[in-house]
Amino acid sequence: MRLEIGCEDRVGVAEAVLGVFVAHQINLKGIDTVIEKGQIFVHIPDMEFSELQSFMPQLRLIEGVIDVKTTPFMPSERERNELSTLIKTFPDPFLSIDLKGNIRIVNDIAVSLMGGQEANIVGESVSNWLKGFNFNRWLDSKEVLAQTRRLKFHDEDFLADIIPIHVPDESGEKLLAGAVLILKSEARLGQQVNAFKRSANNSFAGIQATSGTMRKVVREAKRMAIIDSAILIVGETGTGKELLARSCHDASERSEKPFLTLNCASLPDDAAETELFGLGGQNDESAKRGLFEQADGGTLFLDEVGEMSAKLQTKLLRVIQDGSFRRVDSEQEVKVNVRIMCSTNKDLLNMVSQGEFREDLYYRLNVLGLNVPSLRERRSDIIPLAEYFIVKAAQKIGKHHVNLSDDCRDFIEHYPWPGNVRQLENVLIRAVSLMEGDSVEVENLQLPAYTREYGYLEQEFEGTLESAVKGFEADLLRKLYPAYPSTRQLAKKLGLSHTAIANKLREYNINKKTVKI
Repeated sequence: MRLEIGCEDRVGVAEAVLGVFVAHQINLKGIDTVIEKGQIFVHIPDMEFSELQSFMPQLRLIEGVIDVKTTPFMPSERERNELSTLIKTFPDPFLSIDLKGNIRIVNDIAVSLMGGQEANIVGESVSNWLKGFNFNRWLDSKEVLAQTRRLKFHDEDFLADIIPIHVPDESGEKLLAGAVLILKSEARLGQQVNAFKRSANNSFAGIQATSGTMRKVVREAKRMAIIDSAILIVGETGTGKELLARSCHDASERSEKPFLTLNCASLPDDAAETELFGLGGQNDESAKRGLFEQADGGTLFLDEVGEMSAKLQTKLLRVIQDGSFRRVDSEQEVKVNVRIMCSTNKDLLNMVSQGEFREDLYYRLNVLGLNVPSLRERRSDIIPLAEYFIVKAAQKIGKHHVNLSDDCRDFIEHYPWPGNVRQLENVLIRAVSLMEGDSVEVENLQLPAYTREYGYLEQEFEGTLESAVKGFEADLLRKLYPAYPSTRQLAKKLGLSHTAIANKLREYNINKKTVKI
Protein backbone atom coordinates (compact mmCIF):
# COMPACT_ATOMS: atom_id res chain seq x y z
CA MET A 1 0.00 0.00 0.00
CA ARG A 2 1.20 3.50 -0.85
CA LEU A 3 0.10 6.75 0.77
CA GLU A 4 0.44 10.32 -0.46
CA ILE A 5 0.66 12.87 2.35
CA GLY A 6 0.30 16.53 1.40
CA CYS A 7 1.88 18.89 3.91
CA GLU A 8 3.14 22.41 4.49
CA ASP A 9 6.84 23.28 4.42
CA ARG A 10 7.41 23.12 8.19
CA VAL A 11 10.43 21.90 10.14
CA GLY A 12 9.57 18.67 11.96
CA VAL A 13 6.49 17.67 9.96
CA ALA A 14 8.25 14.67 8.37
CA GLU A 15 9.49 13.49 11.79
CA ALA A 16 5.95 13.74 13.19
CA VAL A 17 4.55 11.75 10.25
CA LEU A 18 7.14 8.99 10.66
CA GLY A 19 6.43 8.95 14.43
CA VAL A 20 2.86 7.81 13.76
CA PHE A 21 4.11 4.80 11.77
CA VAL A 22 6.62 3.96 14.50
CA ALA A 23 3.90 4.17 17.18
CA HIS A 24 1.74 1.72 15.20
CA GLN A 25 4.76 -0.52 14.47
CA ILE A 26 4.21 -0.19 10.73
CA ASN A 27 7.28 -1.11 8.71
CA LEU A 28 8.16 1.31 5.90
CA LYS A 29 9.15 -0.34 2.63
CA GLY A 30 10.02 2.98 1.03
CA ILE A 31 9.69 6.74 1.36
CA ASP A 32 9.82 9.58 -1.21
CA THR A 33 9.67 13.30 -0.59
CA VAL A 34 8.85 15.94 -3.19
CA ILE A 35 9.98 19.10 -1.40
CA GLU A 36 8.85 21.69 -3.95
CA LYS A 37 5.30 20.27 -3.93
CA GLY A 38 5.11 19.52 -0.20
CA GLN A 39 4.43 15.80 -0.63
CA ILE A 40 5.58 12.74 1.32
CA PHE A 41 5.01 9.30 -0.22
CA VAL A 42 5.31 6.17 1.92
CA HIS A 43 5.18 2.52 0.95
CA ILE A 44 3.79 0.27 3.71
CA PRO A 45 2.50 -3.33 3.88
CA ASP A 46 -1.13 -3.86 2.90
CA MET A 47 -3.50 -3.72 5.86
CA GLU A 48 -7.14 -4.13 6.70
CA PHE A 49 -9.53 -1.19 6.49
CA SER A 50 -10.02 -1.25 10.27
CA GLU A 51 -6.29 -0.74 10.78
CA LEU A 52 -6.28 2.18 8.39
CA GLN A 53 -9.13 3.79 10.34
CA SER A 54 -7.07 3.76 13.51
CA PHE A 55 -4.01 5.69 12.34
CA MET A 56 -5.11 7.73 9.25
CA PRO A 57 -6.91 10.31 11.45
CA GLN A 58 -3.73 10.68 13.50
CA LEU A 59 -1.80 11.62 10.37
CA ARG A 60 -4.41 14.21 9.39
CA LEU A 61 -4.29 15.79 12.88
CA ILE A 62 -0.55 16.52 12.62
CA GLU A 63 0.09 20.24 12.36
CA GLY A 64 1.06 21.05 8.77
CA VAL A 65 -0.53 17.92 7.21
CA ILE A 66 -3.10 18.99 4.60
CA ASP A 67 -4.36 15.68 3.21
CA VAL A 68 -3.72 11.93 3.29
CA LYS A 69 -4.81 9.57 0.50
CA THR A 70 -3.80 6.32 -1.16
CA THR A 71 -1.88 6.39 -4.42
CA PRO A 72 -1.19 3.61 -6.95
CA PHE A 73 2.58 4.10 -7.08
CA MET A 74 5.49 6.07 -5.66
CA PRO A 75 7.25 8.73 -7.81
CA SER A 76 10.50 6.73 -7.59
CA GLU A 77 8.68 3.59 -8.77
CA ARG A 78 7.27 5.43 -11.77
CA GLU A 79 10.67 6.90 -12.67
CA ARG A 80 12.39 3.54 -12.23
CA ASN A 81 9.87 1.74 -14.44
CA GLU A 82 9.89 4.54 -17.06
CA LEU A 83 13.66 4.20 -17.29
CA SER A 84 13.48 0.41 -17.36
CA THR A 85 10.89 0.45 -20.15
CA LEU A 86 12.95 2.93 -22.16
CA ILE A 87 16.11 0.87 -21.81
CA LYS A 88 14.47 -2.46 -22.55
CA THR A 89 12.81 -1.22 -25.74
CA PHE A 90 15.78 0.81 -27.00
CA PRO A 91 16.41 -0.31 -30.61
CA ASP A 92 20.22 -0.55 -30.22
CA PRO A 93 22.27 -2.62 -27.72
CA PHE A 94 22.49 -0.66 -24.45
CA LEU A 95 24.68 -1.39 -21.40
CA SER A 96 25.39 0.40 -18.13
CA ILE A 97 28.62 -0.29 -16.24
CA ASP A 98 29.88 0.63 -12.76
CA LEU A 99 33.25 2.16 -11.80
CA LYS A 100 34.96 -1.24 -12.08
CA GLY A 101 33.69 -1.83 -15.62
CA ASN A 102 31.15 -4.44 -14.53
CA ILE A 103 27.74 -4.59 -16.22
CA ARG A 104 24.81 -3.29 -14.14
CA ILE A 105 22.02 -2.96 -16.72
CA VAL A 106 21.62 -4.49 -20.17
CA ASN A 107 18.66 -4.30 -22.55
CA ASP A 108 16.96 -7.14 -24.38
CA ILE A 109 18.67 -6.71 -27.75
CA ALA A 110 22.11 -6.67 -26.10
CA VAL A 111 21.27 -9.84 -24.16
CA SER A 112 20.26 -11.60 -27.38
CA LEU A 113 23.53 -10.58 -29.06
CA MET A 114 25.57 -11.72 -26.05
CA GLY A 115 23.95 -15.11 -26.29
CA GLY A 116 23.15 -15.66 -22.64
CA GLN A 117 20.69 -14.78 -19.91
CA GLU A 118 20.51 -11.39 -18.23
CA ALA A 119 21.14 -12.89 -14.79
CA ASN A 120 24.43 -14.41 -16.01
CA ILE A 121 25.56 -11.19 -17.74
CA VAL A 122 24.92 -8.63 -14.98
CA GLY A 123 27.97 -8.35 -12.73
CA GLU A 124 30.42 -9.57 -15.36
CA SER A 125 33.16 -7.36 -16.84
CA VAL A 126 32.13 -5.60 -20.03
CA SER A 127 35.58 -6.39 -21.46
CA ASN A 128 34.54 -10.05 -21.71
CA TRP A 129 32.37 -9.06 -24.68
CA LEU A 130 33.70 -5.78 -26.05
CA LYS A 131 37.26 -5.60 -27.43
CA GLY A 132 39.23 -2.57 -28.56
CA PHE A 133 38.87 -0.18 -25.62
CA ASN A 134 40.30 -0.24 -22.08
CA PHE A 135 37.28 0.65 -19.95
CA ASN A 136 39.09 0.40 -16.60
CA ARG A 137 41.89 2.77 -17.66
CA TRP A 138 39.29 5.24 -18.99
CA LEU A 139 37.26 5.11 -15.75
CA ASP A 140 40.43 5.61 -13.64
CA SER A 141 41.68 8.60 -15.63
CA LYS A 142 41.67 12.11 -14.12
CA GLU A 143 39.15 13.50 -16.61
CA VAL A 144 36.55 11.01 -17.87
CA LEU A 145 35.11 12.39 -21.12
CA ALA A 146 32.50 10.97 -23.49
CA GLN A 147 33.93 8.80 -26.26
CA THR A 148 32.83 7.37 -29.60
CA ARG A 149 34.96 4.33 -30.44
CA ARG A 150 34.99 1.48 -32.92
CA LEU A 151 34.75 -1.82 -30.99
CA LYS A 152 34.60 -5.50 -31.78
CA PHE A 153 31.54 -7.33 -30.53
CA HIS A 154 31.37 -11.01 -31.54
CA ASP A 155 33.82 -10.26 -34.40
CA GLU A 156 31.46 -7.61 -35.80
CA ASP A 157 32.38 -3.92 -35.98
CA PHE A 158 30.30 -1.57 -33.84
CA LEU A 159 30.42 2.16 -33.16
CA ALA A 160 30.04 2.68 -29.41
CA ASP A 161 28.91 5.91 -27.76
CA ILE A 162 30.52 5.69 -24.29
CA ILE A 163 29.01 8.31 -21.98
CA PRO A 164 30.03 8.85 -18.34
CA ILE A 165 27.40 8.96 -15.58
CA HIS A 166 27.83 11.75 -13.01
CA VAL A 167 25.93 12.21 -9.75
CA PRO A 168 26.07 15.60 -7.95
CA ASP A 169 27.16 15.63 -4.30
CA GLU A 170 25.94 18.00 -1.56
CA SER A 171 28.13 20.84 -2.85
CA GLY A 172 27.05 20.36 -6.46
CA GLU A 173 30.33 18.72 -7.53
CA LYS A 174 29.91 15.92 -10.07
CA LEU A 175 30.96 12.46 -8.89
CA LEU A 176 31.64 9.72 -11.45
CA ALA A 177 29.26 6.78 -10.96
CA GLY A 178 29.89 4.67 -14.08
CA ALA A 179 29.02 4.88 -17.76
CA VAL A 180 26.45 3.91 -20.38
CA LEU A 181 27.27 2.34 -23.74
CA ILE A 182 25.12 2.53 -26.87
CA LEU A 183 26.30 0.20 -29.67
CA LYS A 184 25.53 0.69 -33.35
CA SER A 185 26.40 -1.90 -35.96
CA GLU A 186 28.56 -0.26 -38.62
CA ALA A 187 27.11 -2.50 -41.32
CA ARG A 188 23.50 -1.69 -40.37
CA LEU A 189 24.31 1.98 -39.84
CA GLY A 190 25.86 2.20 -43.30
CA GLN A 191 22.83 0.51 -44.87
CA GLN A 192 20.46 2.92 -43.08
CA VAL A 193 22.44 6.00 -44.11
CA ASN A 194 22.63 4.92 -47.76
CA ALA A 195 18.96 3.97 -47.83
CA PHE A 196 18.06 7.31 -46.26
CA LYS A 197 20.10 9.26 -48.81
CA ARG A 198 18.51 7.40 -51.70
CA SER A 199 14.94 7.48 -50.42
CA ALA A 200 15.03 11.02 -49.03
CA ASN A 201 16.41 12.53 -52.22
CA ASN A 202 13.88 10.69 -54.39
CA SER A 203 10.94 11.06 -52.03
CA PHE A 204 11.13 14.85 -51.80
CA ALA A 205 11.95 15.43 -55.48
CA GLY A 206 8.31 16.32 -56.22
CA ILE A 207 8.32 19.27 -53.80
CA GLN A 208 9.27 22.58 -55.39
CA ALA A 209 11.63 24.32 -52.97
CA THR A 210 13.43 27.26 -54.58
CA SER A 211 12.71 29.70 -51.76
CA GLY A 212 14.83 29.60 -48.60
CA THR A 213 11.67 29.20 -46.49
CA MET A 214 10.56 26.05 -48.32
CA ARG A 215 14.07 24.60 -48.49
CA LYS A 216 14.19 24.84 -44.69
CA VAL A 217 10.88 22.95 -44.42
CA VAL A 218 12.14 20.18 -46.72
CA ARG A 219 15.41 19.88 -44.75
CA GLU A 220 13.46 19.48 -41.51
CA ALA A 221 11.07 17.00 -43.12
CA LYS A 222 13.95 14.81 -44.34
CA ARG A 223 15.32 14.59 -40.80
CA MET A 224 11.89 13.87 -39.32
CA ALA A 225 11.08 11.20 -41.91
CA ILE A 226 13.47 8.65 -40.37
CA ILE A 227 12.27 9.29 -36.79
CA ASP A 228 9.35 6.93 -36.22
CA SER A 229 7.17 9.43 -34.35
CA ALA A 230 3.97 11.35 -35.05
CA ILE A 231 4.19 14.44 -37.28
CA LEU A 232 1.80 17.40 -37.21
CA ILE A 233 1.87 19.51 -40.39
CA VAL A 234 0.35 22.99 -40.07
CA GLY A 235 -0.48 25.25 -43.00
CA GLU A 236 -3.22 26.96 -44.97
CA THR A 237 -5.52 25.00 -47.28
CA GLY A 238 -3.83 24.05 -50.53
CA THR A 239 -0.21 24.41 -49.40
CA GLY A 240 0.67 20.75 -50.09
CA LYS A 241 0.53 19.25 -46.59
CA GLU A 242 -0.49 15.80 -47.84
CA LEU A 243 2.31 15.77 -50.43
CA LEU A 244 4.80 16.58 -47.67
CA ALA A 245 3.39 13.79 -45.46
CA ARG A 246 3.59 11.26 -48.29
CA SER A 247 7.20 12.28 -48.97
CA CYS A 248 8.04 11.72 -45.30
CA HIS A 249 6.44 8.26 -45.49
CA ASP A 250 8.32 7.36 -48.67
CA ALA A 251 11.62 8.38 -47.03
CA SER A 252 10.95 6.34 -43.87
CA GLU A 253 11.52 2.70 -43.04
CA ARG A 254 7.77 2.17 -43.53
CA SER A 255 7.93 3.10 -47.23
CA GLU A 256 7.11 -0.46 -48.37
CA LYS A 257 3.91 -0.44 -46.29
CA PRO A 258 0.63 1.44 -47.03
CA PHE A 259 0.14 5.21 -46.81
CA LEU A 260 -3.57 5.83 -46.26
CA THR A 261 -5.45 9.09 -45.77
CA LEU A 262 -8.68 10.27 -44.17
CA ASN A 263 -10.09 13.79 -44.40
CA CYS A 264 -11.60 14.35 -40.96
CA ALA A 265 -13.79 17.20 -42.26
CA SER A 266 -15.39 15.24 -45.10
CA LEU A 267 -17.34 12.57 -43.19
CA PRO A 268 -20.00 12.58 -40.46
CA ASP A 269 -18.82 11.37 -37.05
CA ASP A 270 -20.27 7.83 -37.28
CA ALA A 271 -19.00 7.30 -40.83
CA ALA A 272 -15.51 8.53 -39.89
CA GLU A 273 -15.42 6.17 -36.88
CA THR A 274 -16.31 3.18 -39.05
CA GLU A 275 -13.81 4.29 -41.70
CA LEU A 276 -11.01 4.52 -39.15
CA PHE A 277 -11.70 1.55 -36.88
CA GLY A 278 -13.78 -0.80 -39.01
CA LEU A 279 -17.01 -2.62 -38.25
CA GLY A 280 -17.42 -5.81 -36.25
CA GLY A 281 -19.14 -8.89 -37.63
CA GLN A 282 -20.01 -12.45 -36.73
CA ASN A 283 -16.85 -13.65 -38.46
CA ASP A 284 -13.81 -12.26 -40.28
CA GLU A 285 -15.59 -12.36 -43.63
CA SER A 286 -18.52 -10.20 -42.50
CA ALA A 287 -16.34 -7.75 -40.53
CA LYS A 288 -15.01 -4.60 -42.17
CA ARG A 289 -11.37 -3.61 -41.70
CA GLY A 290 -10.83 0.07 -41.01
CA LEU A 291 -7.97 2.29 -42.12
CA PHE A 292 -5.93 1.53 -39.00
CA GLU A 293 -5.89 -2.19 -39.81
CA GLN A 294 -5.26 -1.57 -43.51
CA ALA A 295 -2.33 0.73 -42.68
CA ASP A 296 -0.72 -1.71 -40.22
CA GLY A 297 3.05 -1.34 -40.50
CA GLY A 298 2.66 1.85 -42.54
CA THR A 299 1.37 5.40 -42.12
CA LEU A 300 -2.09 6.89 -41.59
CA PHE A 301 -2.49 10.54 -42.60
CA LEU A 302 -5.35 12.41 -40.90
CA ASP A 303 -6.11 15.54 -42.91
CA GLU A 304 -7.69 18.46 -41.03
CA VAL A 305 -7.47 16.68 -37.68
CA GLY A 306 -8.81 19.83 -35.98
CA GLU A 307 -12.26 18.88 -37.33
CA MET A 308 -12.24 15.55 -35.46
CA SER A 309 -15.05 15.12 -32.91
CA ALA A 310 -14.40 14.72 -29.18
CA LYS A 311 -15.46 11.05 -29.38
CA LEU A 312 -12.99 10.25 -32.16
CA GLN A 313 -10.26 12.21 -30.38
CA THR A 314 -10.64 9.91 -27.36
CA LYS A 315 -10.46 6.75 -29.48
CA LEU A 316 -7.48 8.07 -31.45
CA LEU A 317 -5.63 8.85 -28.21
CA ARG A 318 -6.11 5.28 -27.04
CA VAL A 319 -4.71 3.84 -30.29
CA ILE A 320 -1.63 6.06 -29.98
CA GLN A 321 -1.12 5.12 -26.32
CA ASP A 322 -1.84 1.38 -26.46
CA GLY A 323 -1.56 0.49 -30.15
CA SER A 324 -4.95 -1.18 -29.88
CA PHE A 325 -8.63 -0.43 -30.50
CA ARG A 326 -12.01 -2.09 -30.99
CA ARG A 327 -14.02 -2.10 -34.17
CA VAL A 328 -17.45 -0.49 -34.05
CA ASP A 329 -19.94 -3.00 -32.52
CA SER A 330 -17.13 -5.36 -31.47
CA GLU A 331 -15.50 -6.27 -28.16
CA GLN A 332 -12.39 -7.80 -29.72
CA GLU A 333 -9.12 -5.91 -29.30
CA VAL A 334 -7.13 -5.28 -32.48
CA LYS A 335 -3.40 -4.51 -32.23
CA VAL A 336 -1.72 -2.37 -34.90
CA ASN A 337 1.60 -0.66 -35.53
CA VAL A 338 0.83 2.55 -37.41
CA ARG A 339 2.67 5.86 -37.68
CA ILE A 340 0.31 8.84 -37.39
CA MET A 341 0.76 11.97 -39.48
CA CYS A 342 -1.76 14.80 -39.26
CA SER A 343 -2.44 18.14 -40.87
CA THR A 344 -4.49 21.17 -39.92
CA ASN A 345 -5.12 24.73 -41.01
CA LYS A 346 -6.38 25.64 -37.54
CA ASP A 347 -4.60 26.89 -34.43
CA LEU A 348 -4.81 23.67 -32.43
CA LEU A 349 -3.11 25.17 -29.39
CA ASN A 350 -5.80 27.86 -29.23
CA MET A 351 -8.45 25.14 -29.64
CA VAL A 352 -6.89 23.34 -26.67
CA SER A 353 -7.15 26.50 -24.55
CA GLN A 354 -10.82 26.83 -25.60
CA GLY A 355 -11.53 23.19 -24.68
CA GLU A 356 -12.27 22.28 -28.31
CA PHE A 357 -9.33 19.86 -28.71
CA ARG A 358 -7.84 17.43 -26.19
CA GLU A 359 -4.59 18.71 -24.73
CA ASP A 360 -3.12 15.21 -24.22
CA LEU A 361 -3.92 14.29 -27.84
CA TYR A 362 -2.37 17.53 -29.12
CA TYR A 363 0.97 16.73 -27.52
CA ARG A 364 0.80 13.12 -28.77
CA LEU A 365 0.27 14.32 -32.34
CA ASN A 366 2.73 17.21 -32.20
CA VAL A 367 5.85 15.17 -31.37
CA LEU A 368 7.41 16.48 -34.59
CA GLY A 369 6.02 19.65 -36.14
CA LEU A 370 6.25 21.17 -39.61
CA ASN A 371 4.88 24.57 -40.64
CA VAL A 372 4.26 24.86 -44.39
CA PRO A 373 4.37 28.48 -45.62
CA SER A 374 1.61 29.92 -47.82
CA LEU A 375 2.39 30.51 -51.49
CA ARG A 376 2.55 34.30 -50.97
CA GLU A 377 5.31 33.68 -48.38
CA ARG A 378 7.42 31.78 -50.93
CA ARG A 379 7.04 33.88 -54.07
CA SER A 380 10.27 32.60 -55.64
CA ASP A 381 8.57 29.17 -55.88
CA ILE A 382 5.56 30.48 -57.86
CA ILE A 383 7.09 30.62 -61.35
CA PRO A 384 8.89 27.21 -61.10
CA LEU A 385 5.61 25.69 -59.86
CA ALA A 386 3.64 27.36 -62.64
CA GLU A 387 6.03 26.11 -65.33
CA TYR A 388 5.82 22.59 -63.93
CA PHE A 389 2.00 22.69 -63.89
CA ILE A 390 1.62 23.99 -67.46
CA VAL A 391 4.01 21.36 -68.85
CA LYS A 392 2.13 18.66 -66.96
CA ALA A 393 -1.25 19.95 -68.19
CA ALA A 394 -0.01 20.36 -71.79
CA GLN A 395 1.29 16.78 -71.93
CA LYS A 396 -2.15 15.44 -71.04
CA ILE A 397 -3.77 17.12 -74.04
CA GLY A 398 -0.90 16.59 -76.46
CA LYS A 399 0.40 20.18 -76.56
CA HIS A 400 4.12 21.02 -76.70
CA HIS A 401 6.28 24.10 -76.09
CA VAL A 402 3.66 25.81 -73.91
CA ASN A 403 4.99 28.79 -71.96
CA LEU A 404 3.96 31.77 -69.85
CA SER A 405 3.93 35.26 -71.35
CA ASP A 406 5.96 37.94 -69.55
CA ASP A 407 2.80 39.73 -68.43
CA CYS A 408 1.35 36.47 -67.13
CA ARG A 409 4.55 35.70 -65.20
CA ASP A 410 4.45 39.11 -63.55
CA PHE A 411 0.76 38.77 -62.75
CA ILE A 412 0.85 35.32 -61.16
CA GLU A 413 4.01 36.14 -59.21
CA HIS A 414 2.24 39.03 -57.47
CA TYR A 415 -1.25 37.53 -57.20
CA PRO A 416 -2.13 36.69 -53.53
CA TRP A 417 -3.24 33.08 -54.24
CA PRO A 418 -5.56 32.58 -51.24
CA GLY A 419 -5.99 28.94 -52.33
CA ASN A 420 -2.19 28.48 -52.47
CA VAL A 421 -0.54 25.80 -54.64
CA ARG A 422 -3.80 23.94 -55.28
CA GLN A 423 -5.45 27.09 -56.66
CA LEU A 424 -2.41 27.85 -58.84
CA GLU A 425 -2.46 24.34 -60.31
CA ASN A 426 -6.21 24.32 -60.99
CA VAL A 427 -6.15 27.77 -62.65
CA LEU A 428 -3.25 26.81 -64.94
CA ILE A 429 -4.77 23.44 -65.90
CA ARG A 430 -7.93 25.24 -66.99
CA ALA A 431 -5.94 27.94 -68.82
CA VAL A 432 -3.86 25.41 -70.78
CA SER A 433 -6.95 23.36 -71.64
CA LEU A 434 -8.94 26.31 -73.05
CA MET A 435 -6.30 28.61 -74.51
CA GLU A 436 -5.47 29.04 -78.17
CA GLY A 437 -1.83 29.13 -79.19
CA ASP A 438 1.19 28.15 -77.11
CA SER A 439 1.46 31.03 -74.66
CA VAL A 440 -0.59 31.44 -71.48
CA GLU A 441 -1.78 35.05 -71.19
CA VAL A 442 -3.33 36.89 -68.24
CA GLU A 443 -6.75 36.78 -69.91
CA ASN A 444 -6.54 32.96 -69.95
CA LEU A 445 -6.51 32.92 -66.15
CA GLN A 446 -10.00 32.78 -64.71
CA LEU A 447 -9.37 34.62 -61.43
CA PRO A 448 -11.06 37.44 -59.48
CA ALA A 449 -9.74 40.80 -60.74
CA TYR A 450 -6.71 41.93 -58.79
CA THR A 451 -4.35 44.93 -58.64
CA ARG A 452 -1.37 45.41 -56.37
CA GLU A 453 -2.71 48.76 -55.14
CA TYR A 454 -6.32 47.77 -54.35
CA GLY A 455 -6.27 44.01 -53.90
CA TYR A 456 -8.79 41.75 -55.63
CA LEU A 457 -12.56 41.43 -55.93
CA GLU A 458 -14.19 38.26 -54.65
CA GLN A 459 -16.15 37.90 -57.90
CA GLU A 460 -15.91 39.23 -61.44
CA PHE A 461 -17.73 42.58 -61.55
CA GLU A 462 -20.57 43.01 -64.00
CA GLY A 463 -23.23 45.72 -64.26
CA THR A 464 -23.37 49.35 -63.17
CA LEU A 465 -22.04 51.07 -60.07
CA GLU A 466 -25.60 51.66 -58.86
CA SER A 467 -26.51 47.97 -59.09
CA ALA A 468 -23.28 47.01 -57.31
CA VAL A 469 -23.98 49.47 -54.47
CA LYS A 470 -27.54 48.21 -54.11
CA GLY A 471 -26.34 44.60 -54.06
CA PHE A 472 -23.87 45.39 -51.31
CA GLU A 473 -26.50 47.37 -49.38
CA ALA A 474 -29.06 44.55 -49.54
CA ASP A 475 -26.50 41.96 -48.46
CA LEU A 476 -25.41 44.09 -45.50
CA LEU A 477 -28.99 44.68 -44.34
CA ARG A 478 -29.82 40.95 -44.54
CA LYS A 479 -26.81 40.15 -42.36
CA LEU A 480 -27.61 42.84 -39.76
CA TYR A 481 -31.41 42.38 -39.64
CA PRO A 482 -31.43 39.22 -37.41
CA ALA A 483 -29.43 41.10 -34.74
CA TYR A 484 -31.44 44.37 -35.13
CA PRO A 485 -34.99 43.29 -36.15
CA SER A 486 -36.44 46.66 -35.10
CA THR A 487 -36.18 49.38 -37.77
CA ARG A 488 -35.33 51.90 -35.05
CA GLN A 489 -32.46 49.70 -33.75
CA LEU A 490 -31.13 49.13 -37.25
CA ALA A 491 -31.39 52.83 -38.11
CA LYS A 492 -29.43 53.74 -34.97
CA LYS A 493 -26.76 51.12 -35.81
CA LEU A 494 -26.26 52.47 -39.36
CA GLY A 495 -26.67 56.16 -38.55
CA LEU A 496 -29.72 56.65 -40.78
CA SER A 497 -33.27 57.80 -40.18
CA HIS A 498 -36.01 55.38 -39.27
CA THR A 499 -37.88 56.24 -42.49
CA ALA A 500 -34.83 55.65 -44.71
CA ILE A 501 -34.20 52.20 -43.22
CA ALA A 502 -37.89 51.24 -43.47
CA ASN A 503 -37.90 52.16 -47.17
CA LYS A 504 -34.74 50.14 -47.87
CA LEU A 505 -36.06 47.06 -46.04
CA ARG A 506 -39.27 47.32 -48.08
CA GLU A 507 -37.29 47.75 -51.34
CA TYR A 508 -35.14 44.66 -50.71
CA ASN A 509 -38.03 42.61 -49.26
CA ILE A 510 -36.27 42.13 -45.90
CA ASN A 511 -38.62 41.24 -43.06
CA LYS A 512 -39.25 38.58 -40.42
CA LYS A 513 -40.82 36.28 -43.01
CA THR A 514 -37.95 36.41 -45.52
CA VAL A 515 -34.99 36.55 -43.10
CA LYS A 516 -34.48 33.86 -40.47
CA ILE A 517 -34.05 35.39 -37.02
